[in-house]
Amino acid sequence: MRDFALPGRSPVYATNGLAATSHPLATTTAIQVLRDGGNAVDAAVAASATLCVVEPYMTGIGGDCFAIVAEPDGSIHGLNGSGRSPAAADLDRLIADNTVLDENSVHSVTVPGAVKAWEALHARFGAMDFARLFADAIRYGEEGFAISPRVARDWLAHHARLRDNSPGGRQFLTREGDTPIVGSMFALPGLAATLRKIAHNGSADFYTGRLAEEMVAAVGTAGGVLSMDDMGAVSADWIDTISVDYGGVTIHEIPPNGQGLTALVLLDLLARTRPDAAEDEAQRLHRLIECGRLAYAVRDAYVSDPQAATATVEQVLSDDHIAELAGHFDPALRNEAIRLPTPPAADTIYLTVVDRDLRAVSFINSLYTGFGSAIVTEDSAIALQSRGACFNLKPGHPNAYGPAKRPLHTIIPAMATVDGRPRWSFGVMGGAYQPMGHAHVLANMVDRGMDEQEALDDARIFWREDGVVEAETGIAEATREQLRARGHQVVGGGLHGGGQIIGIDHETSVLAGGSDPRKDGHAAGY
Repeated sequence: MRDFALPGRSPVYATNGLAATSHPLATTTAIQVLRDGGNAVDAAVAASATLCVVEPYMTGIGGDCFAIVAEPDGSIHGLNGSGRSPAAADLDRLIADNTVLDENSVHSVTVPGAVKAWEALHARFGAMDFARLFADAIRYGEEGFAISPRVARDWLAHHARLRDNSPGGRQFLTREGDTPIVGSMFALPGLAATLRKIAHNGSADFYTGRLAEEMVAAVGTAGGVLSMDDMGAVSADWIDTISVDYGGVTIHEIPPNGQGLTALVLLDLLARTRPDAAEDEAQRLHRLIECGRLAYAVRDAYVSDPQAATATVEQVLSDDHIAELAGHFDPALRNEAIRLPTPPAADTIYLTVVDRDLRAVSFINSLYTGFGSAIVTEDSAIALQSRGACFNLKPGHPNAYGPAKRPLHTIIPAMATVDGRPRWSFGVMGGAYQPMGHAHVLANMVDRGMDEQEALDDARIFWREDGVVEAETGIAEATREQLRARGHQVVGGGLHGGGQIIGIDHETSVLAGGSDPRKDGHAAGY
C-alpha cells in the first residue's frame, strides 16, 4: 500500500464496470456508455472516438487499431486492424530517389485500418447502436473541448509540421499556424462532420466513397501512390493471440506484424535469467536493459508482415532459441556485441475497459507519429497516419517497403490470464518502448507485488537512438552510478510511455484500475 503522505493516487475499485484511458473526457465517455447499457466493446470504441478528437496528435480515424477481447467464458479474441502499403509501392524507386522514409514522407502513409476495426469489433461483440458510440466525440468536435496539459505539450511539438505539411493541417489543427494552449478551447467541426457520417453509414464511405476519394487525392497531391483499390481492399482480421507464461501468469499478445512477439521474448528472457537470490535495483534494471536489447534485436530481424516472414513465432519462442539468446546475457556487464535497434517514434493511445460481466477489452489506436504524416484532408479533416515509416529500405529484408504489405507495428495491446480467465487487461504506449513497458509493469505486479497503479507509477528506463540509457527522475543517482559501473551510459531524463491497467478478481468480481501519471487521464468505475 502506498504512503498516503506522499504524492500519488490509489487504484480505482469498482464492480459494475471500469475504464482507464489517457484523457479524462474519454474515460467519462466509456463509463457513460457502460451506464447506458453498452458493454466493454461499445465503451472502448466510444472512448477511442472521443480520443480521436481530444488527443488528435496521438490517434485518429486515419490510423490503425489492434484489440484483444477476453470474453466472460475466458475465450480470447485478437483483432489486427492495421492497414497496408499501396499496391504500387516501389522499393527500388524510393532507393533510387534517395527517399528518407520517415513521418514527413508521403510514402509513410498506409491505408487506415482503425474504422474497419471499430466496425468489426462492434459487429461481433457490440450491444449498443453503433451511432450512439460517437455522440461524445461529435459533440466535442462541434462544441469544442478544453486543452489539458499533456495535450498542449505534445501538440506544440508538432506545430511546424502542421503548419507546413498540408493546407488541411494548418486549417484544422492550428490557429493561424499556432497550437492551442492549456485551458483554451478547441473545436474540430470538420472532423465531427466526418465522424457523424461514419456513425450513421459505417465504414462504406470511408473506404469506397467520397471520404476515400478525398484521402487518395490528398496523398496523390503530395506525390504518393495510394489508390481507391488500396482503400477498398482494407481488412480487419480476427486472429489467435500468441502467449508465454511468466510467474504463473499467461501473457497474450497480437502476433506479427505487431511487436508483441518482442514482449514475449523479453519476458521469456527475464524468466530464464532470474537469479536465485534477491537482486538489488541496479541488478534488476541491468537485467531488464540487457534482456530488452536482445529481444529488440530479434524484433528488428524477424517482425514483419507474416506473409514476408523468414521465421515463425514458434521458432522465435522455442526453448533452444531463447536459451541461445540468454547465453548472451552477462549479469555483471553490458554486452557491447548486441546490436542496438533504433527506437521508432511514439504517439499512440491505449485504453482498457471491463464491464459488469467481466468482459475485458485491451485496445490501442494510433497515427504512429504525432498527427501521423501531418497530411490532413481539406474537407473531412482526416489526419493520415505515418505507419509506413516503420518499413525499412533494405532489399530482401522481411520488413522492407513493398506493395500491399503491413509494416512492423509498434502498438500492442496485452491481456494476462490466470487459470484461463483474464487477470489483467493492460497496455503501455510509447512506440518502441511498449514491449519493455509490458515486461516492466507485468513484472512489477507478478514479482514485486505492486498494485495496478503502483506498477504504472514506477520509474522507467529505456535507451535512445544513440544507445544512451535515459533514466526517469524516480531512479536514484546511486542506482544510475551502479548501472554505469556495469557499462551502461546513463543520463537523467526521458518520459517513457504511458499505460493503463485493469485487474480482475473473479472470486469477488471486484475490478481495480490504474492510469499512467505521464498522461492526463485516469481510471474510473461505478
